[in-house]
Amino acid sequence: MTALAPRIGVYPGTFDPITLGHMDIIRRGARLVDRLVIGVATNPSKSPMFTLAERKAQIMRETADIPNVEVAEFDELLMSFAERLGATVIVRGLRGAGDFEYEFQMTGMNRALNDDIEQVFLMADVALQPIASRLVKEIAVYGGDIHKFVPSAVATDVEARVRQTGMKGQ
Repeated sequence: MTALAPRIGVYPGTFDPITLGHMDIIRRGARLVDRLVIGVATNPSKSPMFTLAERKAQIMRETADIPNVEVAEFDELLMSFAERLGATVIVRGLRGAGDFEYEFQMTGMNRALNDDIEQVFLMADVALQPIASRLVKEIAVYGGDIHKFVPSAVATDVEARVRQTGMKGQ
């Protein structure tokens, strides 16, 4: 009898900062694969609040209790990253119709690059659907309470960064 190769999944994103919605998708995605790699992306179109190393450290801290999750940085095409890891699945979260439109287009492009890697979409928990990293940062900049949107330690990180940089709402 031949042993099956471990099923490796990739959950890519900027995670600036990681939210409770991201954590929901990570926990659920980790149940679908033997190994889930959280791919922390550099995204030249965004101006992150946290460096790549800081985001990676936050995610490692927040996922330390999930044994089959690891965190890796990447600065290349998602499909190249997934191929390099031997991944067979890309895990993505959907919050609503806007996410669907974007993911629909990305899936088509990714399949054109490598149709052997499946895209799996998980709907965010209904209570977590409105959460977006950019909104969390905006709320924090204006002095709002973000503790119901991100893990507690991440809220502390965001609040400290806002104080440190003197970010103020415009």
